Amino acid sequence: MARVLIVDDAAFMRMMLKDILVKNGYEVVGEAPNGLKAVELYKQERPDVVTMDITMPEMDGIQAVKEIRAFDPNAKIIMCSAMGQQAMVMEAIKSGAKDFIVKPFQPERVLEALKKVLG
Repeated sequence: MARVLIVDDAAFMRMMLKDILVKNGYEVVGEAPNGLKAVELYKQERPDVVTMDITMPEMDGIQAVKEIRAFDPNAKIIMCSAMGQQAMVMEAIKSGAKDFIVKPFQPERVLEALKKVLG
């Protein structure tokens, strides 16, 4: 099954996502609390897909998408956003993100996005 890197500054959000993923057979290879750590872990772990929060300290999700895609143009990244962040989601998609899921996470939508992105 696919290897996933979870990026979110809120530990409980990472835990919720990890729970959904692990229960459905995905392997979580890393968790990052900000974009800086996400880029570092991506290079180290080379996950199949990344779930990326937008608003985080040190480096936001949009900058992290740009850096990961500069390192690996084929990176598969799904943005995680709160309601009302449409402009930022669009910027992330332009920067190379493949899809987005809205918080609070609905397991069906998370799994649908992963299947779509992993093709």
